[in-house]
Amino acid sequence: MCGITGFYTKDNPNFVSKDELELMTSCLAHRGPNARGVFYTDSIGLGNQRLSILDLSDDANQPMESHRMRYICVYNGEVYNFKEIAKDLNIELKTNTDTEVIIEAFAEWGITFINKLIGMFAIAIYDKQEKILYVFRDRMGIKPLYYYWDGKNFAFGSEIKALLQVKQIREERQLNNFAIYEFLHLGYIPEPNTIYTNIRKFPSGQIGIVSQNGFRLESYWDIEGYIRRNVITDFHEAKERVHSLIKSSVSMTLLSDVPFGTFLSGGIDSSLVTAIAAKTHSQKIDTFSLGFNEPKFDESKYAKQIADYLGTNHHQYIVSVDDVKSIILDMLDFFDEPFADSSAIPVMLISKFATQKVGVVLSGDGGDELFHGYGAYTWAKRLNKFPYKNFRNVFATILELSPSNRSKRASYLFKYKNKDTLKSHIFSQEQYFFSEKELRKILNPDLIFDNSLEQDYSNFVRKLTPEEAQAIFDLKYYLKDDLLVKIDRASMRYGLEVRVPLLDHRIVELALNLDPKLKNSKNIPKFLLKEILYDYLPREFFDRPKSGFAMPLKTWLNTDLAFLIKDYLNESVINEFNIIEFSEVQKLITEFKLGKDYLYNRLWLLIILHKFLIKNKYSQ
Repeated sequence: MCGITGFYTKDNPNFVSKDELELMTSCLAHRGPNARGVFYTDSIGLGNQRLSILDLSDDANQPMESHRMRYICVYNGEVYNFKEIAKDLNIELKTNTDTEVIIEAFAEWGITFINKLIGMFAIAIYDKQEKILYVFRDRMGIKPLYYYWDGKNFAFGSEIKALLQVKQIREERQLNNFAIYEFLHLGYIPEPNTIYTNIRKFPSGQIGIVSQNGFRLESYWDIEGYIRRNVITDFHEAKERVHSLIKSSVSMTLLSDVPFGTFLSGGIDSSLVTAIAAKTHSQKIDTFSLGFNEPKFDESKYAKQIADYLGTNHHQYIVSVDDVKSIILDMLDFFDEPFADSSAIPVMLISKFATQKVGVVLSGDGGDELFHGYGAYTWAKRLNKFPYKNFRNVFATILELSPSNRSKRASYLFKYKNKDTLKSHIFSQEQYFFSEKELRKILNPDLIFDNSLEQDYSNFVRKLTPEEAQAIFDLKYYLKDDLLVKIDRASMRYGLEVRVPLLDHRIVELALNLDPKLKNSKNIPKFLLKEILYDYLPREFFDRPKSGFAMPLKTWLNTDLAFLIKDYLNESVINEFNIIEFSEVQKLITEFKLGKDYLYNRLWLLIILHKFLIKNKYSQ
């Protein structure tokens, strides 16, 4: 795992100086504290901060040149099947690292080599002979990559902060008003946008080609291309195939030259990954879980129960509000743009905790989206059926008048603009964020936009169920630009590598073509995945609500973290930036303090936005 940077310019030797390339690279030292390297000319530069996981020798450092010296590469990620690819190349390797295999595979097969890789990656390869830069990002967008392109000059980096080390990019940046709108609706900024108009997220599953002729993108993988006409309906076949691929993926991700472990929340996904890892590995593995002082949110006992059953070396960290206070302002700054997933805080804490024992952990991310574990999928099915679809305004009114906060919150789900925006609306309201209707009231009129996220899935080769369509929406947006960003930044803050075996593209391609009835059977979410899990762990361990690394934010915003509302949502701050109507903020704060605790995430969005604006107000 690493941080990578680079640039390419057609005829501007002053675009990025060597000192700036050094700054671009060194500001990512948290991603790779073990070694730094740069390759620089006036027209091309590549930088790498290395976190040594495979082959700990200096020979494996980057940038790395191909055997024949024509190509030079920087790379962030892990390619788990590199030894198999090396056999196909039939060459003598100088190292035991996947970087060498990547660059030699490119030298042998060209850009089609990317189809052979199993893993997570962001790769840049420069052809010194043809003067062409090739950039690749993995299929699911597990590893981050950002870029700048002005028609002549191209630059990239693993994080936005790297690009902002370049004077030209820094001076040109402007706030992206549409990204603010998206953030308040979704809690994150989806690809390809960032908070700055001149910096974009490099698209997953694509190749970028930069040359004297310009810059273009080519797709090598997308979800749409792997939706088949017929689905697998037989339970036994589906279970056997999914189980086999998960075992294969977990086994591959255990490859490491440093100690490894797993994040174990006690939920279905992390428990399955941990169980297979524990059975696969010859020695006891380390597992890590979080608990909270607040009993309602503390599920650490479930993780310990599973760890005891599996016989792991279990490590438990109990989070207090003081822990959160110590890291919260750092967390708000570290993502480089507004990012509202508050579970990033406990993930940062457990990552820091885990680095005391291991250098790599496995995580269960992806199981909910692939096997229909979220409540949003139930809502998608419900809101697409009579009478909910036809009489949604009536249902909204009835629920809104209820004294129950749960019912009041549910009323928002019926208040969507039209069917074309239903998927993002369901996600937004499941997360307690601002609906499009609310944004039209609270935003400065100049910042009101139409929702542009791709939501029409009628052109697939088979008709998707509402649950399938909602899950694909999550795979394309929420998973990639929220959950995977969270796990990457929170772990890399402390130089910890997190691997996500359930997002092996072979599993994704299979899961996309399973009958939805195998994913949710008799109102049991993730039915198929649970049946696989029960081959390893007692069924009764999981007879409880869904667990995870969530924290009691709504309680703390009323108590120990109330200072955030005072500091960032006061009239002076709100009016200074003129993005939000202060009168509407006042209403939200008043209603929240009077008992409508489901409004907490709306306040959290506004806190994060204004914290970001204050920090960056001199460069808007």
